[in-house]
Amino acid sequence: MRIAVTYEDGQIFQHFGHTAQFKLYDTADGAVTASRVVDTEGAGHGALADFLQKHGANAVICGGIGGGARAALGQAGILVYGGVQGEADAAVAAYLRNELAYDPNAKCDHHDHAHGEGHTCGSHGCGEHGCH
Repeated sequence: MRIAVTYEDGQIFQHFGHTAQFKLYDTADGAVTASRVVDTEGAGHGALADFLQKHGANAVICGGIGGGARAALGQAGILVYGGVQGEADAAVAAYLRNELAYDPNAKCDHHDHAHGEGHTCGSHGCGEHGCH
């Protein structure tokens, strides 16, 4: 199994769609067998589902995540464990022990407002928002 974690300086990056890196963990028999950090090269939000699928991810651990990205990951067959904070390595270890504390409803609340087709919030702030 390959687990992808939104990543910044050893920590779980808190906004899935804006993560610049993922740490990928290869696992077998309840242990990490290899890991590496990969740059997203500017991919964001829903496009990250394709990025993760191409990198063979089966699951993603992240902080906040919008509905579009969550749906894209689901369509790609990638499990989502959102609302996680702290060290990336520790989160993967907890996941492998079936002890990962996550929120199945974790989201970035600025994704709840409506915009026209093709709109992204990446180039400007859409008011106050938070990822939780």
